[in-house]
Amino acid sequence: MVTIYTSNSSASCKKAIDWLNEYNIPYKEINIFTQPITKKDIKKMLENTPNGFEDIVSTRSKAIVNNHVVIDDMSFNEACNFLINNPSALKRPILVDDNKLQVGYNNEEIRTFIPKEQRMKTVFSSMDDAEYNLAYSNGMEELF
Repeated sequence: MVTIYTSNSSASCKKAIDWLNEYNIPYKEINIFTQPITKKDIKKMLENTPNGFEDIVSTRSKAIVNNHVVIDDMSFNEACNFLINNPSALKRPILVDDNKLQVGYNNEEIRTFIPKEQRMKTVFSSMDDAEYNLAYSNGMEELF
């Protein structure tokens, strides 16, 4: 299941939720301003990011700028505690599942959250029998 971390006033968050609903993808929404995030939430985000805190923290947020915070200078626990107490420092939306993370809304990248079976069905249903047989015989199902 996808977890999406949102805020009320974000157009990107609304687009991501609308997209998840359009494709009938189950998700759990956590509004970072009404539902406190936890260290477990932050760990789950970081497990799926190549650049750690850099990928999920907005260095332009007021919480970072006004407090002269450099996340890289903090220990893991200090950074987690800072984000728990200052959720506005997180980029939004953040979508995460067991092995993927997307920060922000990107119409192409978000498609990775469509389950493999659903992606295959969509692609293959648009093919006629000859196209399907050719794709299948060439191992195209492996691309999904």
